[in-house]
Amino acid sequence: MHETTVAPHWVAAALPKAAPALATSTVLILARIWNAHGAEHSFGNAVLMTALSMGAAAAGVVAGNATGDTVLVGTAFAASGALAFAGVAGYADGLSLPLLLWSLATAGAYGLAARYWRTDRRETVAFQRETSERREEYAHLERVETIRATAQVEVAQAAGAIYAEQLAAALIHRAALPGYDPLALERAGLPELPQGDR
Repeated sequence: MHETTVAPHWVAAALPKAAPALATSTVLILARIWNAHGAEHSFGNAVLMTALSMGAAAAGVVAGNATGDTVLVGTAFAASGALAFAGVAGYADGLSLPLLLWSLATAGAYGLAARYWRTDRRETVAFQRETSERREEYAHLERVETIRATAQVEVAQAAGAIYAEQLAAALIHRAALPGYDPLALERAGLPELPQGDR
């Protein structure tokens, strides 16, 4: 009836808010490692990343037209942007351009995530409100049924007490009748009603 609520650990609560920064930082770090291992001013690597980025963007367009699944489209365009960012960060020789792209990508990621967070928060609040209203409604019905069941039990107990009193009065009345012989009842095989003493 009563649910216990468990407060999430602060790391679990903060992780979704840090995810966009972690994602763009990971791409920047991997691109700079790639840069240090030969991607700097490599025309072939730049062409490869451009082709991959355009392929991911094309997949997003096709997925949007074919299925209309916003999650799939968003994932495809996010992959396209990440590949383009990694290509530029890997190709550039200094840190200023990759850091500028990292800040723009992080701000864009937070801008897109904030929209989904607001939608998710609205849905969560609406669900909690509906659950609370439903709980109150069922609590009211439960109280009414408890009162009804208690009344039925009390009526049954009262009826049982009245029956017991009537049975006791009948036994007393039967014992007072002339010619009442409990032994004759036993000999005849009839069940004997319980009584205090003979």
